[in-house]
Amino acid sequence: MSENGRKVVEVPSVITVRQLAELVKASPIDIIKHLMSNGVMANINQQLDYDTAAIVIQELGYEAKPEAVPVPEEEQEEAVQSPEWRRVIEAEAAESLAVRPPVVTILGHVDHGKTSLLDVIRKANVAAGEAGGITQHVAAYQVEHNGRKITFLDTPGHEAFTAMRMRGAQATDIAILVVAADDGVMPQTREAYAHAKAARVPIIVALNKIDKPNANPDLVKQQLAEIGLAPDEWGGKTIVVPVSARQKIGIEDLLEAILLIADDTDIKANPEGVAAGTVIEAELDKAKGVVATLLVQNGTLRAGDTIVAGTTSGKIRAMFNDRGQAIREAPPSLPVAVLGLSGLPAPGDLFRVVGSDREARMIVAQRKLDQKSAEAKPGETLSLDQVFARFQAGLAKELPLIVKADVQGSLEPIVTQLEKLSTGDGPRVNVLYAETGNVTENDVMLAAASNAIIIGFSVGIDGSAQRLAEAKGVSIRQYDVIYRVTEDIEKALKGLLGPEYKSVILGRAEVRAVFKIGKLGNVAGCSVREGELRRNAKLRVLRQNKVEFDGEIASLKHEKEDVRDVQKGHECGVALKDFDAFKVGDILECYVVERVN
Repeated sequence: MSENGRKVVEVPSVITVRQLAELVKASPIDIIKHLMSNGVMANINQQLDYDTAAIVIQELGYEAKPEAVPVPEEEQEEAVQSPEWRRVIEAEAAESLAVRPPVVTILGHVDHGKTSLLDVIRKANVAAGEAGGITQHVAAYQVEHNGRKITFLDTPGHEAFTAMRMRGAQATDIAILVVAADDGVMPQTREAYAHAKAARVPIIVALNKIDKPNANPDLVKQQLAEIGLAPDEWGGKTIVVPVSARQKIGIEDLLEAILLIADDTDIKANPEGVAAGTVIEAELDKAKGVVATLLVQNGTLRAGDTIVAGTTSGKIRAMFNDRGQAIREAPPSLPVAVLGLSGLPAPGDLFRVVGSDREARMIVAQRKLDQKSAEAKPGETLSLDQVFARFQAGLAKELPLIVKADVQGSLEPIVTQLEKLSTGDGPRVNVLYAETGNVTENDVMLAAASNAIIIGFSVGIDGSAQRLAEAKGVSIRQYDVIYRVTEDIEKALKGLLGPEYKSVILGRAEVRAVFKIGKLGNVAGCSVREGELRRNAKLRVLRQNKVEFDGEIASLKHEKEDVRDVQKGHECGVALKDFDAFKVGDILECYVVERVN
């Protein structure tokens, strides 16, 4: 029973009218009547999505909750939250599924040629003499190679790739990691690889700029092997294709490699099923209104269909392919620009076709209510002390971690020690990404999309990262002693970890001047840039993003008066216990430690 006294009914993501009637012990005729009263015309074998079924169940006096689908033990390691379109496919009969074109995203370091490679592939597939050529920008496009189609997403880097995953979308089937043969593996290359690996998609390396005189492919392959991408020619599992976007070398080989990987991957959809997929981007055009780029991932989308996308809906008035041509229908894996939505959906929102405008409005209204409820509640943090319980419940087989440290000399031993903690009878440690530097917003995005915990060793947390972590419920644990890191992780893996505590940032101030005052020693003259400084809180001194001191405030003054706090926009004097080596430009980060429930 729920708190309001209603009986709770578990409902699968897709259910027929007959199954729904059996579930709530009602007549199928009663179910159909309730659907009709809500503007949904259905027969006894009609498939309903969860949102529609939940509305009917509530009208019948029950409370709906999503059904927990048991995951076979051998598949738990790979289990991820299925997006809506994937659940639609899972409900299809196996004999109705057909191979669809693979969807590819190109990732990599900023100057290594991602855009050039996309342009070369795209232009090479525009028919010679085609009127107007490429007339309209669509954030994805489809090419043909040896009679088979491939869809490329023109997303701006791994940040957008992971932002879509944060919203539940998994638009990519294969990732291409572009690495310059003259530059090698760079920090952003490792970052992009971490994002692709966390998404559990196959990775192909495009070794670009092989035409440059200073290119060193063998050295780059060695660097790739060191980060876990051993080339297949060296006995590894990663296909590395030498290419030159400038000279148009190796493009055919790259397309062939994509099709080879696609043949080994189960990329299927039902062209006759319910049309569903992912919003790639959306913009407001002064003449056309809302223009949304959609990637169809199941079924066939048709002009005139009514769709729900996130918290917006509408009837498709017109549909265009990536060359600006008006089309009437879009099969699986085809990216299209559509007109007719009532509002702007967000990139990564999932869309699906529904039976009527009224049904669409009902679903959108419910989602907006759910969204408000979710925003009213603080983000639920996946804390380290929950790891063992999740393992015992069969919800996870690993502990995903993102490790950030102050220097490489600290990072390497931490990662080595963490990887040794995995045991055969408990959850294993999976270090998704390890790098030096502060915890950034990008780290939090990856953690949120991958259900990971962030470990920070002697590093600070960017303000934007802290705010995003609180909003998304991402746990960030900070340490300054290596054995404390491994000790906490080991306890978490064995279910022995005590309550978790977290630092809550109250405010930050910048040191503008340093004064020597009697017994207090050096005092920092500061300007509070955000939040507040509080007398009874703790304080970190950050210098060039490195923690110089972490301790207690000895004195806090505003205009020679002792004060309890100083707000944003005001100046103050700060003295610390056991530290007075301030420098102009230092950032003072004020925080309190709170227990995570």
